[in-house]
Amino acid sequence: MNPLPVLVGKAARFASRLRGGGSAFPGLVVERLDPGFMGRALSTLPRGVVVVSGTNGKTTTTKMVVELLEGQGLTVFTNRTGSNFTRGVAAALLGEVDWRGRLSADVAVLELDEAHAVHFVKLVPPRYSLLLNVLRDQLDRFGEIDATTRLLERIALATTGTVVLNREDPRVAGLASSITAADVVYFGLDASLRSTFPNDDELRGAAGTAPASALPADVVLTSVDGNSATFAVDGTTTRTDLRLRGVYNIFNAAAALAAARAVLGGSADGDRLFSSLAAVEPAFGRGESLVVDGQALELVLVKNPSGFRLGLKSFDPAGCATMIAINDNYADGRDMSWLWDVDFDSLGLGGVDVVSGVRAYDMALRLKYDDVRVGAVEPDTTDALRQFIQGSAGRPKRIFCTYTAMLAVRRELSKITKVEVVS
Repeated sequence: MNPLPVLVGKAARFASRLRGGGSAFPGLVVERLDPGFMGRALSTLPRGVVVVSGTNGKTTTTKMVVELLEGQGLTVFTNRTGSNFTRGVAAALLGEVDWRGRLSADVAVLELDEAHAVHFVKLVPPRYSLLLNVLRDQLDRFGEIDATTRLLERIALATTGTVVLNREDPRVAGLASSITAADVVYFGLDASLRSTFPNDDELRGAAGTAPASALPADVVLTSVDGNSATFAVDGTTTRTDLRLRGVYNIFNAAAALAAARAVLGGSADGDRLFSSLAAVEPAFGRGESLVVDGQALELVLVKNPSGFRLGLKSFDPAGCATMIAINDNYADGRDMSWLWDVDFDSLGLGGVDVVSGVRAYDMALRLKYDDVRVGAVEPDTTDALRQFIQGSAGRPKRIFCTYTAMLAVRRELSKITKVEVVS
């Protein structure tokens, strides 16, 4: 094998880090010089590749699967920045392979955007796939919601070992009928929790296909009490406290447990799985908690109606200063009309201190229709963050933000507080 593309890619990665952080550019470089690089690097892993995809929850769920497997003694490669395009995976590989392009790991667990996952699985057929949900998200990219379902189906059909499906999402559970070359297992909810985690049809009040709750699920989330949850696995229920914030992350924990059990097979140590799960911290920007001027500041990523709705439900606004930052860059999705599908009444009592981002005025208008007071509208994120911090001194703070707004906010916050560096 010619080591030159790897060496050039590593040099590009080093240069990009000097300029301020992670970038998918080195992955593009190595893809152009050596299109087979990624496939070769990942094809020799003893336990293969796990692909995690779906509309909501990929980053946090991937992080959970990684830490569950590491807790069982496995060495895991992952694209931990959440750069979920194929070139993002290639860029992450450049940081882990030796100069010959060899990767020392037992298994890879990769978060992949639905569309880019289809390209990835052509190059590297996964041994396992975890398919989370199908919700309206970036319809300007994917078209109608059934098109997203078809993307996930292609991932499932390329999987060689086990496909893990969400029993409570009819579109995801329905993929099982077309899977013939892999085993299928499910994760699911107790019936008492169904209304807490609506599928897309239920979210919009539409009459859709009912979830297939009669299907046997490998892991079932049976109850939630704050940050504590109870899971049923192999006929035994286990209650555990979680460091993760947000009810949506707790259902993702059931998905992560099911995926980890699929990879581990009969060798899984159940007690260690739950102790690892209890120790997982939020992924960056997903309920991540920082400290600014002695007060907690939480970052909550929002990118579609379901995510924003569950974010508002998960975090009590009482006594907390609130900022919302909405961008419409490519990575966020251009169509922000979904903001009108979110109920903002819970913010009515305290209001929103600052609204920012490219679509700040659209967000402010939406809040006005729900009679939510807005203190200031400042499209420039840097200025808005400064106003927000100064104006909310002495109070805990929370920022709801779309993906690129979250990156901008974290970049500014890194100048004044400790922020986890991702690369």
